Amino acid sequence: MTALASRADVLVLGAGIIGISAALHLQQRGRSVALVDRRGAAEETSYGNAGLIQREGVYPYGFPHDYGALVRYGFNRTIDAHYHPSAVAHLAPFLWKYWHHSRPARHEKIAHVYAHLIEHCVTEHDALAVQADATKFLKRIGWMKVFRTERERDLRYREAERWNKEFALNYRTLDRDALQEEEPHLSPVLIGGLHWTDPVCVDDPQGLALAYLALFEKRGGRYLQGNAASLVSSSAGWSVRTGDGNVAARDAVIALGPWADTLTNSLGYDLPLAVKRGYHMHYRAAGHAKLNHPVLDHERGYFLAPMRRGIRLTTGAEFAHRDAIKTPVQLGRAEPIARDLFPLAERLDTEPWMGARPCTPDMLPIIGPAPMHKNLWFSFGHAHHGLTLGPVSGRLLAEMITGEATVVDPSPYRADRF
Repeated sequence: MTALASRADVLVLGAGIIGISAALHLQQRGRSVALVDRRGAAEETSYGNAGLIQREGVYPYGFPHDYGALVRYGFNRTIDAHYHPSAVAHLAPFLWKYWHHSRPARHEKIAHVYAHLIEHCVTEHDALAVQADATKFLKRIGWMKVFRTERERDLRYREAERWNKEFALNYRTLDRDALQEEEPHLSPVLIGGLHWTDPVCVDDPQGLALAYLALFEKRGGRYLQGNAASLVSSSAGWSVRTGDGNVAARDAVIALGPWADTLTNSLGYDLPLAVKRGYHMHYRAAGHAKLNHPVLDHERGYFLAPMRRGIRLTTGAEFAHRDAIKTPVQLGRAEPIARDLFPLAERLDTEPWMGARPCTPDMLPIIGPAPMHKNLWFSFGHAHHGLTLGPVSGRLLAEMITGEATVVDPSPYRADRF
């Protein structure tokens, strides 16, 4: 074995928002940390999201149980969901479990567990953002669901009222005139909106993650390029190859997002992980048009968010093999509808961006010790809420590694629940 070039207390594998947050929290607790990724930080899933810290997101995104929706998805022509027929057989076991956990009674139980993480998402981001001089990325404007039909508007209003009573989530209901006053450049085809006021918007998700990384490095942390697949047990605990030589540490954290199972499978784990792929494109707002809030066109299933780069149009979920070629058909379906809703000018990206969200069938992330290996830890599977939960997940994991009292009960997120 090659002589070890350096030592650390903890190796964190994966430099997305989950890994960066874990590295920062471990560092705050006196651990020396080497953060390792094969490429630049926050260039994958942490780059291409809707830019929301979803304080209202107590119900993780479930599999639909509405028969009409299932029929629409079956035809494979919607914006909010798309699938590769060639991947269906491979994904079927995951989708069956996902559907089971999304049944209303089960989904409600999951939400009451998930809420304990979600309730800390804004305060934990605030704590890191202040230290990292990154509060400029955070916009306290909430986000809106906008509606085209009375049926969906009234359903979501009742849902918001229930969530307010159960979870103390704050919202406003907007009739047609109030919505036009808030968003004068949206089409008057809309009949109302639901404004979630607790969430925080991030106008450059990668910029925020890089600010957290800069804080980590300023405090003496090391960011190294290396391949997580080279992780092996060593006399010190674990070691990994990097461009600066081998690095050894007592503890290792796998925070590889949609690539986590590539490593966990090689270590003998069979975790039920899948990915939901997603796409985005940036546009210039035409003329003097301005979008004041992130907006979900609820019945059509796409999202518009004002970013530093421009107006970001994001799509729903694509069920496919993680590494299959890009098929941005959802963007193609969404763009003309989005142009009718808000005056978008030219595209600002040379090609659509694609990323993959790492998902578990019970919609809860995997955070905690690896069942079969000493001093190995997992933090992945955050699905649509990686940006939302990065700092609180990092804190929870760091508290477990250092033996502190934890911010929330970690048992629902343990890997051996499967």
